[in-house]
Amino acid sequence: MTFEWFVSLRYLRAKRKQKFISLISIISVLGVAVGVMALIVVLSVYTGFTEGLRDQIIGINAHILIQRFSGSIPKAEAVIKQIKSVPGVKDATPLIYSQALISSGRNSTGVALRGIDPESAGKVIAIERKMKGGSLQTLTNTDTLPAIIVGIELARQLRVAMNDKIRLISPNGPLSPMGILPKVLTCRVVGLFETGMFEYDSTMAFISLKTARALAGLSRGVHGIEVRVDSVDEANTVAETIQERLGQGYSVRDWMQINKNLFAALKLEKLGIFIALDLIILVAALNIISALVMVVMEKKRDIAILKSMGASTRSIIRIFFYQGMVIGIGGTLLGVLSGLGLCALLQHYPIIELPRNVYPMSTMPIKVVPFDVTVIAVSAILITLAATLYPSWQASRVRPAEALSYE
Repeated sequence: MTFEWFVSLRYLRAKRKQKFISLISIISVLGVAVGVMALIVVLSVYTGFTEGLRDQIIGINAHILIQRFSGSIPKAEAVIKQIKSVPGVKDATPLIYSQALISSGRNSTGVALRGIDPESAGKVIAIERKMKGGSLQTLTNTDTLPAIIVGIELARQLRVAMNDKIRLISPNGPLSPMGILPKVLTCRVVGLFETGMFEYDSTMAFISLKTARALAGLSRGVHGIEVRVDSVDEANTVAETIQERLGQGYSVRDWMQINKNLFAALKLEKLGIFIALDLIILVAALNIISALVMVVMEKKRDIAILKSMGASTRSIIRIFFYQGMVIGIGGTLLGVLSGLGLCALLQHYPIIELPRNVYPMSTMPIKVVPFDVTVIAVSAILITLAATLYPSWQASRVRPAEALSYE
């Protein structure tokens, strides 16, 4: 152990008349620990929420959506066969999208209709796992009425249940001397689904491709093709390959591009939270400055004696730099251990419950990212080390003659 380390650790153990300085040092350690712990917990919750939201979005939607600039895709089967030959593609399914007014006789509201192929849709989107009644296969029932699957919140709004009848009113009706007449189609509710996201559960419904064509006035083809890939994180790379295969006449967008504004806003908010909570560590760093400045004032005589005995300016700087470093690293380690411990506690015990009609998950989501923890720890150490520079520099400026002239 060098004498700089020996003196630094000796100064950390305050004497009776320096208890106040020691108290400030303890507060500084706790301040750094609380700041680091808060950053780890909050960013872990935020990352967990973001990933939970992502899973909910790509659970009801496909990883990649393919559309044609000119309108519908006339030969969907050939295009799907071409898409499935792309490496990384797991499956694909056709889609017809339209909007209509849905009415039950008790209430009415707007609805986003998705015409799907029940045989292949379940392999692309995770709607089958979210069914609360019925199944996708019921869309192909040979009943006298077309089948429809609605969200659980939409069913509550319309006050309908399984096997009830509802009406779909579309503006794509026949042309008459009075203008375009609305097209009315009576359907039977054969299924209910619940995604956990209120927006989807209250505004979305699934119908068969045949029913969707009749309602949208589409004689052939589909509006788009949904694609599922092997790896969600590689969806953009697969989308670029599909774009090259199909050519410039098609629009190929992955889930990140479709929800670009949402995830960009979440990323910006995460950065803002990181900066805001870093202020807690900054306050602790100011306490470190205060504690070291008071130590320098208290130890002027000791510093003067050390210099008289041959201690260099660099050695004096190191003494107080080491003292602040011990406070900063100690507080950071305490904060990291406390933050990881609290995250583990929240993961195993769902203490905080969230309202399902507001959030896409029922419990507090936690996702600890090692990179985030590393960045938090490094930033905390750098801030606390920067706080030691001024007091250390002040200590190195003490002149032995002036400090000892009053002794």
